Amino acid sequence: MRFLNVALFAALSPLASASLQVVPGGTWTASNGEHLQAHGAGVIQVDDLYYLIGEDKTNGSAFQNVNCYSSPDLVQWTYVGALLSRTSSGDLGPNRVVERPKVLYNASTKKYVLYMHIDSSSYGEAKVGVATGDTVCGSYDYLGSFQPLGFQSRDMGLFQDDDGTGYLLSEDRANGLRIDKLSDDYLSVEESTYLWSDSIEAPALLKQNGRYYMFGSHLTGWDPNDNVYSTSTSLTSGWSAWATFATVGSNTYSSQTNFILPVGPSAAVYLGDRWVSSNLMASTYVWLPLSISGTSVTMPDASSWVPNLNTTTTSASLALPSQNAYEGEAATYGGAAHDVSCGACSGGTAAGYVGGPDDGTVTFTGVTSDVATWTTVQVRYVNGDSTPRYANVRVNGGAAVKLAFLPTGSSVSSSTLNVDLEAGSDNEILFEAVGTGWGPDIDRLLVPVS
Repeated sequence: MRFLNVALFAALSPLASASLQVVPGGTWTASNGEHLQAHGAGVIQVDDLYYLIGEDKTNGSAFQNVNCYSSPDLVQWTYVGALLSRTSSGDLGPNRVVERPKVLYNASTKKYVLYMHIDSSSYGEAKVGVATGDTVCGSYDYLGSFQPLGFQSRDMGLFQDDDGTGYLLSEDRANGLRIDKLSDDYLSVEESTYLWSDSIEAPALLKQNGRYYMFGSHLTGWDPNDNVYSTSTSLTSGWSAWATFATVGSNTYSSQTNFILPVGPSAAVYLGDRWVSSNLMASTYVWLPLSISGTSVTMPDASSWVPNLNTTTTSASLALPSQNAYEGEAATYGGAAHDVSCGACSGGTAAGYVGGPDDGTVTFTGVTSDVATWTTVQVRYVNGDSTPRYANVRVNGGAAVKLAFLPTGSSVSSSTLNVDLEAGSDNEILFEAVGTGWGPDIDRLLVPVS
């Protein structure tokens, strides 16, 4: 299993070093026109692509699919397919729980090995399931499930050390958080490596500069809490007391750890889920840079950030280009589109009735960029429905791109649009219907200037 590194960052396409942004908590539309459905996920890098593997929550908590997406830059994600899907019976059957899928590559067997939490709908089994595949994002063969070393296993993760040894990270509700060594082929658990007696779940393990960092969450169900980390120079002993890494009292910016992605010798990216327990398909992602120095780990919040692929310093990763705001109510309307009242929107008004049977359109003209660039535009919007809305977006008269907009209640959220802007102030961004469906109420666009 190979992770992102500095050399690889520098070697990526120049497009990746433009102002493409990660927007924590926003709708993240993949190539299939749908919000990313890869919760509790992990990332594995193969050659020049990064694969995001996680839970499909489109229809709620019961198992549907373990989905796989690919990306060259951690921002633009292509839906590739499902590694595993619901079967008629058994561990992967109806009303089953399959959570926290993680993949390691075993160099000896040349197999990709997938572990996941397997359970009944009442969470009474507490097992791990194992599957193998010949390719990272192809079909996997499910091998079965077990309780590792006879202990419960709920939220889990995987870790591969520098020497290729694999480890299962396992929340054992009766005893605590475990690190267990895997067999050489990664298909079974050989022995216990370390046990914390503390009640910590959602484990994710990072190694940098010879030091290990275990991240995890307290047990508060779907509700977020102040996640914590512990550090040691050995997997078997010497672990420090748990400490917070995000702002105390922020509940880890309303998220829960699912994976930690190293991006160089002293930095990493936190991958967390922002669960919406009442409507799991609307759950989003909080990805933020971590700053690591010896035994200290910190993570500042950001409304958006640019993965700087030529440096690994947190300050550079959080450095954003200046942005211009374009208000929805100042755009040009077509069809039945018109102003709507929006208490949470800037100016109290949004562009409403996009799409629908009367083909409402909203066109933003005079959009400025200092340079011709591939960049991320934030679409600030409101969707008061319980299901996603959609809009086709055309930039400078180009082909329509389908964009998803998750439910927001009465609040304003962001959906990210990756676009190719021309240099100058003549760019045009048009929102129109997908079929006869309704699009979102558009508060404004936030467009990088350079």
